[in-house]
Amino acid sequence: MLTLTIPSPPQGPPHPIVTLLPGHQWSSKVLLPRVWLGLDCGQMAGEENFKEELRSQDASRNLNQHKVAGHPHSRSLEMLLRRFRAVHTKQDDKFANLLDAVGEFGTFQQRLVALTFIPSIMSAFFMFADHFVFTAQKPYCNTSWILAVGPHLSEAEQLNLTIPQAPNGSFLTCLMYLPVPWNLDSIIQFGLNDTDTCQDGWIYPDAKKRSLINEFDLVCGMETKKDTAQIMFMAGLLIGSLIFGLITDKMGRYPAILLSLLGLIIFGFGTAFVNSFHLYLFFRFGISQSVVGYAISSISLATEWLVGEHRAHAIILEHCFFAVGAMLLTGIAYSLPHWRLLFLVGGILVIPLISYIWILPESPRWLMMKGKVKEAKQVLCYAASVNKKTIPSNLLDELQLPRKKVTRASVLDFCKNRQLCKVTLVMSCVWFTVSYTYFTLNLRMRELGVSVHFRHMVPSIMEVPARLCCIFLLQQIGRKWSLAVTLLQAIIWCLLLLFLPEEPRWYSPEQGSQPTGHRPGPEWIPSGVRKLQLELKSMTILVLTLGEFSLAATVTVFFLYTAELLPTVLRATGLGLVSLASVAGAILSLTIISQTPSLLPIFLCCVLAIVAFSLSSLLPETRDQPLSESLKHSSQISFQKDVALDSSSDGSFRNKVKDIKTKETSSDDMSEEAAKNVILNAQILRLDPYPVSNSALKQFNKEEANSQAP
Repeated sequence: MLTLTIPSPPQGPPHPIVTLLPGHQWSSKVLLPRVWLGLDCGQMAGEENFKEELRSQDASRNLNQHKVAGHPHSRSLEMLLRRFRAVHTKQDDKFANLLDAVGEFGTFQQRLVALTFIPSIMSAFFMFADHFVFTAQKPYCNTSWILAVGPHLSEAEQLNLTIPQAPNGSFLTCLMYLPVPWNLDSIIQFGLNDTDTCQDGWIYPDAKKRSLINEFDLVCGMETKKDTAQIMFMAGLLIGSLIFGLITDKMGRYPAILLSLLGLIIFGFGTAFVNSFHLYLFFRFGISQSVVGYAISSISLATEWLVGEHRAHAIILEHCFFAVGAMLLTGIAYSLPHWRLLFLVGGILVIPLISYIWILPESPRWLMMKGKVKEAKQVLCYAASVNKKTIPSNLLDELQLPRKKVTRASVLDFCKNRQLCKVTLVMSCVWFTVSYTYFTLNLRMRELGVSVHFRHMVPSIMEVPARLCCIFLLQQIGRKWSLAVTLLQAIIWCLLLLFLPEEPRWYSPEQGSQPTGHRPGPEWIPSGVRKLQLELKSMTILVLTLGEFSLAATVTVFFLYTAELLPTVLRATGLGLVSLASVAGAILSLTIISQTPSLLPIFLCCVLAIVAFSLSSLLPETRDQPLSESLKHSSQISFQKDVALDSSSDGSFRNKVKDIKTKETSSDDMSEEAAKNVILNAQILRLDPYPVSNSALKQFNKEEANSQAP
């Protein structure tokens, strides 16, 4: 404890440099901890007295350094330090101060977060709809010509007379017997011999649902059109990332969100009425652009309206509802008998989103960057009125245009600005890895013969707790190390897949040494081998599901982290650029897994994940840091492992502390506790009079007294 005696008038106020703590009475001899005094070098005996005070603290702390290192309450001090830095960050960020006055997470912000739920659900609904409308169907050639001579033939008799059979007795799917001018008795007696491909289309006698396969006859050499639909969707994501990134930064977050929602309504609802497969491809192309456009613009809006942990919680909840949308799609697709009904239901659900025209706000940060100060003030005042708050006039007056009236930026700045270029390249590498790995694991699960409903329902259910776990990670270890931890988990699961043995092959007696494939008929497989196959398949599916669990958390941390790293003027454009890397990773996964052995794609997952894990360590931490508004702020990003101390104190005072520490810590004279006191003193000079509660102060006083006890 530091005893400070300051003379004061008998009935006058205390000395101006001493803060009177709540619940305490003034005395001419005040006993307070050093860190609560808020000593100001300009108000004391000057900088030399301040240095002497620091040296005296260092001497006393060095005597008890071994005790301090093992102090049981050091974690609480670290938490206080974190809180001080968070408050300091808000003071440096004008908008953080304004949003505090508006209401940090009041009714307005809660409503804004809730508005993201339904579009997120419907984005997932339309994004994964392709997986359920291409239900596999077994086709047979349409041979209705025989009904002219045998109108009373059953379907089985018709197939038996007009469709060739395989050696095992099954009907061939893409061949038929050519029609002959015989009567039914002659056909039954002599049979048919001349075969050809299907002449009059196909029939699907075993089909239980109407899908695109039997709607547009995507069979017998037309199966590649199914891959075309996936390519068109990826192309839409690719182009939409660029277009909506630019639109969101040039026109605003509000118009971009409305445009993407309009696309979901038109293309989502309209898909139910297409009359050709090419028209279906066009509508899917439009839907994919709307999905990625909403993702970019909504995250930009939430990032700029919310502060601190509320921002992280909002983005995590938005992603959780994205997983809910995938679950909703799986349930509806399982119950509906027609693919058109699926899009009709989805289209009806998105029609109420038209109301967002009247209830969605614009981002005040973006308005300020574009020089629209009046509009920014109006939006902030409206938000304050919804929260039943009043913004002090002096805070609103601080919203002034920068020296240049409008902050201009373009895509070329990602090449010109060195630090921004580094951020974008690193995050693009991470996003490429996450996308490639996710698609590879999903396609690997499809290879194992897992049903489409299982492949979507189970991972979607697990994604919700995976994303909610991010709340704990982000609060405890920040954005940077949360990304590293989730990537490390993905590396572990991919390595396990490499060491899991492949499902054993079996050879039928008829084939001899020729393999019959990974999944021969059960009649050729002994019970022991069958049991081993089932166990290996179950273990592989479990590891694949856990891998997707880790990647879901990685995606959530990644979106939050990227949005905080990028400046406001190019935030959406940057998100669009890293989304390009995501699409590239997905395309590479689709290409490699169809043309190479099964272990090579998994091996590439491990290599890419290790590279991404290494590069993520180059990124700076963004927790409790102000958002970058312009390229000038972005250029100050330092690619170092730790940036906490130098970014926590104000300019002039930081130079003083830095000078003292340079002289005295070079010989390890300053203890860890003394360094903490320096940081705390530096923070308190710019904090409110009562930054923490009385209970926290009493606890800290008790700890200080215990540390000084002999």
